[in-house]
Amino acid sequence: MTKTYTRKKIFILAVLLLFVLVFLVGRLGYLMIAKSEYYLEKAENLHDRERSIKARRGIIYDRNGVELAGNTPVCSISVIHSQIKDEDEVVEALCKTLDLDEAEVRKKVEANTIREKIKSNVNKDIADTLREMDIDGIMIDEDYKRYYPYDDLASKVLGFTGADNQGIVGLEVQYDDILAGTPGSILTLTDANGLEIPNKAENRIEPVAGNNLYTTIDVNIQKYAQQAAEKLMVSKQANRVSIILMNPQNGEILSMVNVPEYNLNDPYTLNVEEDVSAMKLQDALNNMWRNFCINDTYEPGSTFKIVTATAALEEGVVSVDDTFHCPGFRVVDDRRIRCARTTGHGTETFREGLMNSCNPVFIDVGARVGVDKMYTNYEKLGLFEKTGVDLPGEATSIMHKKDDVGPVELATMSFGQSIQITPLQLLRAASAVVNGGTLVTPHFAMYATDENHHVTKKYTFETKEQVIKKETSDTMKELLEAVVKEGGGSKGQVEGYRIGGKTATSEKLPRGNGKYISAFLGFAPANNPQIMGLILIDEPEGVYYGGTIAAPVMSDLFSNILPYLGIDANYTEKPESKG
Repeated sequence: MTKTYTRKKIFILAVLLLFVLVFLVGRLGYLMIAKSEYYLEKAENLHDRERSIKARRGIIYDRNGVELAGNTPVCSISVIHSQIKDEDEVVEALCKTLDLDEAEVRKKVEANTIREKIKSNVNKDIADTLREMDIDGIMIDEDYKRYYPYDDLASKVLGFTGADNQGIVGLEVQYDDILAGTPGSILTLTDANGLEIPNKAENRIEPVAGNNLYTTIDVNIQKYAQQAAEKLMVSKQANRVSIILMNPQNGEILSMVNVPEYNLNDPYTLNVEEDVSAMKLQDALNNMWRNFCINDTYEPGSTFKIVTATAALEEGVVSVDDTFHCPGFRVVDDRRIRCARTTGHGTETFREGLMNSCNPVFIDVGARVGVDKMYTNYEKLGLFEKTGVDLPGEATSIMHKKDDVGPVELATMSFGQSIQITPLQLLRAASAVVNGGTLVTPHFAMYATDENHHVTKKYTFETKEQVIKKETSDTMKELLEAVVKEGGGSKGQVEGYRIGGKTATSEKLPRGNGKYISAFLGFAPANNPQIMGLILIDEPEGVYYGGTIAAPVMSDLFSNILPYLGIDANYTEKPESKG
């Protein structure tokens, strides 16, 4: 009985051992065969140290291939804790070469981490000096830093990048996905202690450079405009001067200026001497980076009479020869609204009313159009929507709710008060008025290319055809040419060219503070516009009338730009005196 029991016991143990053995063999086979690749990858990752390689950011060019934003080679300096043999030597070398605070550097050197970044965007010559020291634990990687060859040219359009070359504002952030590229990496084989194994090849995944962006900007026109704006800002002691130059036929922006501009290679230094506390510094920087042409709204004043006149002609409520009477004011409800000429213009035609920029005439014209039809035309000219410009942070108009518009609101709207729009909204609407009725999308991007300059993407932007009748457009071109030829915009004339335009002198809120925005909107040639410009002077000192101080600047710009664009001077009638 005892022998039988023992045999059974041995048999059970043998079966159990066999079962365990079969299980272990099966499990080992599963791990070695079925999961071999998985665990091989795990093992490799355990002994690989990965270092990122930044991709070269795409270049931003002007329309003629002139570089506006490029790259310069720099280096990133790091320490690998497991490779450091002498911490004091590493700290001394880094502090001396990179001019860094010893306490901060020592904290990173002594950190119990695999890798600590010490400094980015180090000049290559300085990095080479550090490399020649050949100190264990210091790692130097090649990198790129954004560089702007013209410093402050078109700064509020281009924008800039951060420490990791990511777009922050402007076109740099708008087209970041195009410009950024794809980072690469270096995989270095290490031992269990994290030390690199000598004579072992690195696995390298090459970065893919970002695509280049070709823009509508013309660097020469941008220079002309920026120099003119800077000169005007100094001479008139203005807060700010903005200029936009655009092709009204297709929305291509040739130049956008907002002075004072800032240095793109040093974007965190304020461009004006100002005592700013640390808490308010970021607000001051944000204000410095703002692009007034698209980020802010303003009351357009008399340049908006272009819209009112267009609405009246579209609706058939006025003809160019209709007569009006201006005694120097118009009473609307209980409001006495004056004309710029307090003694009045007397009897004048609609044509003369626009040439004289007469408020009473436009109050009467606005009343003829009425609220409903006025708002219909605002909508057709894109004044209730953003322009769609390819820059971030675009604002939109501030208008009365239609139901809240009474006679006084309608009267003031008719000559550009009590509403607010962006400068670019005005330019877009005016472009439709003079280009035959097409509402274009203002834009900067033309096309993108790869690093071999093969086109990878062509940019197209929405247009809306025939938002106004061609007949209306033809009449408005003739009327706005008369404003420059014979009326208040006469200082905007250019010898040999037909120029159209409209002046404005809009009082800033609150009324009666004596602060103005002076403006001139001009286009040429008047019969077939190829360029349209808007200049805004914020709070000029002394003489502040748009026709006196803004129109001559546009005249000078056009004198240079029109021949440059290949537009011949073929108009023989001499311009009137600008004195």
